[in-house]
Amino acid sequence: MREIGDNRALANLSGRARHGREPFGAAAPVVTVTDSKTLADRIEDLLPQTQCTKCGYNGCRPYAEAIAAGDANYNQCPPGGAEGIARLSSLLGKPVIPLNPVNGSEHPRAVAFIDESLCIGCTLCMQACPVDAIVGAPKQMHTIIESQCTGCDLCVPPCPVDCIAMLPVTGDRTGWDAWSQEQADAAREHHDLRLARQRREREAAEARAAARRAASAAKPAAAPAEAQSSAPAAAPAADDAEAKKRAIIAAALERARKKKEELSGQDTGPKNTEGVSAAVQAQIDAAEARRKRLAEQQAQRDAEAAAASGNDEENDAGNDGPGGPSAPPDQNAP
Repeated sequence: MREIGDNRALANLSGRARHGREPFGAAAPVVTVTDSKTLADRIEDLLPQTQCTKCGYNGCRPYAEAIAAGDANYNQCPPGGAEGIARLSSLLGKPVIPLNPVNGSEHPRAVAFIDESLCIGCTLCMQACPVDAIVGAPKQMHTIIESQCTGCDLCVPPCPVDCIAMLPVTGDRTGWDAWSQEQADAAREHHDLRLARQRREREAAEARAAARRAASAAKPAAAPAEAQSSAPAAAPAADDAEAKKRAIIAAALERARKKKEELSGQDTGPKNTEGVSAAVQAQIDAAEARRKRLAEQQAQRDAEAAAASGNDEENDAGNDGPGGPSAPPDQNAP
């Protein structure tokens, strides 16, 4: 006969006693069995796992933890109904109380239905479903997995085209009469899988963001080194480009100055001055004087710019001559 568990241990102990090695019962092992489930775990086991949030919490687990902590009452679950309240009251050793109408009413279980002719594929219902009972893709028709739908109706409000309806499927049966423990266990498993998937996606997104930040932080550090290594090769080309640019600007300024000198030597004053009043003539004279003054100022600025440009070219030529950059005079030289 094959002994298992504690029976096998007791058999070994009695055999050792028969052979005179140990008195039977002298060193009997003490086995302590403890329940690892917390009160929140036991409360969660009694909830229907529809994850409808009608209790005021974001799922059955948060509601169970709130009941265990004394932050919520045990009559806030419409899907569980009167039977669910009776189960919780028995566990908690409290009296049976009616369902809180603030959280809703007990009614037959419904299943979501999508009017496929109106669905635009926005995926908002998929994001709202707590058990991943909706399948589809962006801009593609969505559909409900009826056997997986808990009837939470969380997919209805986000739909922008009102193409989702909740259809009763249990007749007059309500609460736990319309929902089995097997269905509750399956819904709980689907919800846990969804939470795990969302956690993985969140961690992956955070890892990608961290990698982008690290890459962007490394680029500024590498840029100065690259610029420094390419500076000697690019310096002559840059000097040639700057010299050409200065020559073009100087030539343009010279042409503009000559044109203004030619215009200033011509009689370009107004011709229709006969028979005008003294006031109008005064305005004409003032305008002519202002024009001449502006022309003189502009000519002076052009000359100064041309001179500055010439000085820059001379300085560059002196610095880039055959002898290289000029060095400061040696004070110790005779």
